Amino acid sequence: MTASPDPDYQAKALAALLTEIAADAGTRRAPQGTATKIIAIDGPGGAGKSTFAERLSPVLGRAEIVHTDDFASWKNPVDWWPQLIEKVLEPLSGNEAVRFKRSQWEPGKDRGWAHLRPTEFVILEGVTASREAFTRYLTYTIWIDASSELRLRRGLERDGQAARAQWQMWMAEEERYRARERPDKRADLVLRGDRNLWS
Repeated sequence: MTASPDPDYQAKALAALLTEIAADAGTRRAPQGTATKIIAIDGPGGAGKSTFAERLSPVLGRAEIVHTDDFASWKNPVDWWPQLIEKVLEPLSGNEAVRFKRSQWEPGKDRGWAHLRPTEFVILEGVTASREAFTRYLTYTIWIDASSELRLRRGLERDGQAARAQWQMWMAEEERYRARERPDKRADLVLRGDRNLWS
């Protein structure tokens, strides 16, 4: 007879994983001249990046989370990244405070301004968070993946069926990014977001 699984297994496994990441990142040096270690959490949409970032933040001393979605939008899903360098990565690299206006995803819904200061850790989360253009600012990178079927289902549950065409277009762009830059091969850690460890 098979023993019943430990009901706290997932919580314990996640806690151990987060502690391991914090310890590994903590031993690394931030880029030269920078006080802040930026932890990038990359992966395709719907893989579980945002939720994982929220779980990791407290283990890193309640690290601030910057989302690539704060710069991307439905109208500009690809070419927003120079603004993230200018508004976030460059100021942090100079140990300066950060202030930027979040992008607008829906008409009439202002998402306000973000403010953060240089601290030991900042998490950069979202699609293409570890792109090559960001590499010199990053200390540690995580790639989170999941099946395309699950990712699309999660996306449509969040955004509604009317967003299906946009999600399919975005997923195709994400695959081009992965094929072009291979962020999954460059990552310090690769995780699966479809095993319910932190969802």
